Amino acid sequence: MPDAPSNADAGIATADNLRGAILLALAAVLFTAEATLVRVSAPVANEAQIVFFRSAAQLVLSVLIVWRIGNWSRLATSRPALHILRGLTSLAMWGLYYTSFRMLDLALATTLTFATSLFVVALAAPILGEHVGRVRWGATIIGFAGIAIAVGPAADVSITGVGIGLIAAAGGAAIVILNRLLGRTESTIAIMAWIGVVTTLGSAPFAWVFWEPLALRDTALVCLTALFGAGGMFLTIEAYRVGEVSALAPVPYTRFVVAAVVGMVFFGEMPGTALLLGAALVVAASIFAVRHEMRQGLTAPHR
Repeated sequence: MPDAPSNADAGIATADNLRGAILLALAAVLFTAEATLVRVSAPVANEAQIVFFRSAAQLVLSVLIVWRIGNWSRLATSRPALHILRGLTSLAMWGLYYTSFRMLDLALATTLTFATSLFVVALAAPILGEHVGRVRWGATIIGFAGIAIAVGPAADVSITGVGIGLIAAAGGAAIVILNRLLGRTESTIAIMAWIGVVTTLGSAPFAWVFWEPLALRDTALVCLTALFGAGGMFLTIEAYRVGEVSALAPVPYTRFVVAAVVGMVFFGEMPGTALLLGAALVVAASIFAVRHEMRQGLTAPHR
């Protein structure tokens, strides 16, 4: 799951919201392409293999970025334990994330990922000591009501898949919290690189045990899936580096539109009324909460 740092690194004066919006829209396309290939690769590759290739792609991308920068000292850290915890959380959540997209329609699985920002509100107060006012709590309640509508009796969905998707979203909130803690002292590239190291080492034994033979075409498919995911993360980070979080808040939710179109065209998945209404509530509540936070001078670095 990509991390969106505040645009404090770039500075408001240099914000380029149009470029940021374009980058985020491209990231939405890449993330949907990743999820689509996860579905397509189901007959030839299991989740353990997908996670391993995804981890390796992140590690390679991070190394290439640092190599291009030419400053390897940026990978130094005084908080290895927190990096390891962050990496292990990503490792577990990626597995659940990919499983949910194999069990649910693309549009629904995408909607559940938006619940991450809702879970963040519940965790921000006790862990980060942030003040969570009535507006944020109200938006969160509305968002969860939207989730309930999307997966309620009117929707024909896999309860197991929904549960896995919500656990992945809750884990995504834990990742946001860890990002905020690490972001106080660590650079974005250091966080990315450490995630790559921990997830690659952590996923390798599972990939070895559950390895399924892959033909050359299948290997290329899995590698492309991993590159889409890592590329989407990179574009998201770059988007929030050049643009303002408040201005870009609505853009990530274009993923729902892209996922719904792909689901209809390639998998014959028609979003029902319950899903459309629920998704609309989730998106509206999330955008409102982010904009309110920015007006209060807060930041919301997450995906």
